[in-house]
Amino acid sequence: MSFYLGIDTSNYTTSAAIYDSRERQIFHVKKPLPVKPGELGLRQSDAVFHHTVALPEIVERLFESCRADINGLTAAGVSARPRDAEGSYMPCFLAGVSAARCIAAVNHLPLTLFSHQAGHVAAALYSAKKLELLSEKFIAFHVSGGTTEVLRVTPDSGDSVIRCEALLSTLDLKAGQAIDRVGKLLGMPFPSGQYVDELSRESGREYTFHIKLKDGHCSLSGLENKCESMKRAGESGADICRYCVEYIAAALDKMAEYVLQKEGDLPLVFSGGVTSNTLIRARFTGKYGAVFAESEFAADNAAGVALLAQCAMRELRIKNQ
Repeated sequence: MSFYLGIDTSNYTTSAAIYDSRERQIFHVKKPLPVKPGELGLRQSDAVFHHTVALPEIVERLFESCRADINGLTAAGVSARPRDAEGSYMPCFLAGVSAARCIAAVNHLPLTLFSHQAGHVAAALYSAKKLELLSEKFIAFHVSGGTTEVLRVTPDSGDSVIRCEALLSTLDLKAGQAIDRVGKLLGMPFPSGQYVDELSRESGREYTFHIKLKDGHCSLSGLENKCESMKRAGESGADICRYCVEYIAAALDKMAEYVLQKEGDLPLVFSGGVTSNTLIRARFTGKYGAVFAESEFAADNAAGVALLAQCAMRELRIKNQ
């Protein structure tokens, strides 16, 4: 048996995945949570409801797509909390934990609880064909609507497989929040990352920024204010989007320089929906040779959790030998 189930119920997406360890292939199905036009997300109670409704369909579609027999499952994993930090909690993950516990109990499967953040990092490594980094120390950026953090990632001999320790973050807005607010300003659907990316490439403007950090942390609130003033001044949507994306890229670059000076010349791995942005990818692959997830695995997904479930079982087998 070589199939490992992963479930993730974030504040944006319901997702389930199966990792076939024999073929080293991931099958995953996901569904964005419905957000009303003009709104920038969901209340947690609404997210839990939508996950509860969507999970049966998602799991059914998953098993149909990969033709896996549920009796062939070896183990399961689930995102149970946002981050690898004491007290990290978000109600939306309860829906996924409930479903995963039921599946594991009925099928007598080992179940491992991971952080949503660790799943993101593992998905990026799988997508980039860099799974060997799971046994090394490296720096990971998790850049999304809910998180903009720089992490020290180290191997963990326990169930968690890897440990993500936050070193730096934004002090106010998250990068994804800033992008979505600019998208709303310009009348774009939520989430706005894809649309901001596309429109920014129509601009020929170049911007210079003097990013100031506070002990390595950055602020993005000024970015929102600047984009609003550009809109009032009648500047084009393309230029506003370009400014937004370049500012975020410059801030992340400044944080990268800071953390590498402190931690040493370690590999850089980028995960989270914002890292699908073409300008950000080009800047950091060119300057640092950074590792990026493909877009399919950059945004919220259960792929990394399924992979980590297999890694946790492998560690258990080694201990029991």
